[in-house]
Amino acid sequence: MGGTRRPLIGIPADTRDVGDVPFHMVGHKYIGAVAEAAECLPVLIPALGAMLDIPQLLARLDGVVLPGSPSNVEPHRYGGPQSRPGTEHDPARDATTLALIRESIAAGLPTLAICRGMQELNVAYGGTLHQHLEEVPGRFDHRSDRSKSYADRYAPAHEVEIFAGSQLHDLARTRSAAVNSLHGQGIDRLGEGLAIEAAAPDGTIEAVRVAAARSFALGVQWHPEWRPHEHPFYLVLFRAFGAAARAHAGAE
Repeated sequence: MGGTRRPLIGIPADTRDVGDVPFHMVGHKYIGAVAEAAECLPVLIPALGAMLDIPQLLARLDGVVLPGSPSNVEPHRYGGPQSRPGTEHDPARDATTLALIRESIAAGLPTLAICRGMQELNVAYGGTLHQHLEEVPGRFDHRSDRSKSYADRYAPAHEVEIFAGSQLHDLARTRSAAVNSLHGQGIDRLGEGLAIEAAAPDGTIEAVRVAAARSFALGVQWHPEWRPHEHPFYLVLFRAFGAAARAHAGAE
């Protein structure tokens, strides 16, 4: 890219304990996909909640990627029933991302939401979540098979139907694609202002966009950050996101 400034992409962090020491962290695959597939400069956003000055942060960024996570959005954020014992949550991340999302999109920053990130996007726009998709009549089990190796769990698991006229169809130029599946939760009631872009054969919503967004604002339930250079359908998402981030950076 020569001497041009690479777009700066914020990636909100999880809060996790390593031993008894608290950390803010993001999985390498998200950081690597932003750097290599989107050709942008990733920077981690600490999960500081109300302590984070969001307008000042967004003024310095050219895009946001909302990554997946082992944790789930706390159900009180969308009026859902209390979680079952043992459900992993990250209230600091919720407090950060749910405040960040709508401001980021309103500011015209390109936004790509992945897995938990898409669920956060839906909640931020007033939607709700199924907490146990595998128990919803007619749905199949979308969860990761823990008996498989880490790499095998990211292998394509099912097809998605990509709706005609959607942004995803415009990007991928296909009406179906094979994707991985590593999520236990999913969209129940769609958030206001979101449009469905793709769905699994069982009806599970697999991709959404913010219909009135001024820039790229897409959420996907699968994990396109997993080896995107080996999967053209995954790579096209990061290429399009990176192009939108460069357009934002060039407009400054």
